[in-house]
Amino acid sequence: MIYNTQKKKLVMPEYGRNIQNMVDHCVMLKEKDERRKCAYAVVDIMGSMFPHLRDVNDFKHILWDHLAIMSDFKLDIDYPYEVVTKEDLNTAPDKLNYSRPTMKFRHYGKLLEKMITQMKKSYSQWNKEVDDEKIIADLLELSGGKIQLDNESYSIADVKSTASKRRLKTIKSQRRK
Repeated sequence: MIYNTQKKKLVMPEYGRNIQNMVDHCVMLKEKDERRKCAYAVVDIMGSMFPHLRDVNDFKHILWDHLAIMSDFKLDIDYPYEVVTKEDLNTAPDKLNYSRPTMKFRHYGKLLEKMITQMKKSYSQWNKEVDDEKIIADLLELSGGKIQLDNESYSIADVKSTASKRRLKTIKSQRRK
């Protein structure tokens, strides 16, 4: 008995060994017209295996690409679509350019800055005047008393500038060491 693990590895296992055998048979046919007829029959069978994907754009084109891949690009026929090439299949994708948002404190991330800005906006939606002291008190309560400011007359702008000054002092002291 021969196990599947002892057989040739499938290029696209989602189609199964029988479809792979059909593709291999198509490649071995001598006449181009016979190979074309065989390829159309295999693509029809491949399409019937996944009927829920028929609504996907370019479903037939994808099937022809899969056929070319499964034949290791050796199936010599006139394809009804331009199929993917071996070189395109093995090329690395282009490098993604990640945005580098400006953040005052990168270690907290952009989300925390957005959250503090949103707190002020949300407060102004419910009240006519923005009360910075109330927002600072809310931060104290939300943090369970862990965020405390020396003077309660700070505004949100003062808090930001004070934090920047503290950060600058930290950087300067680290440079001295």
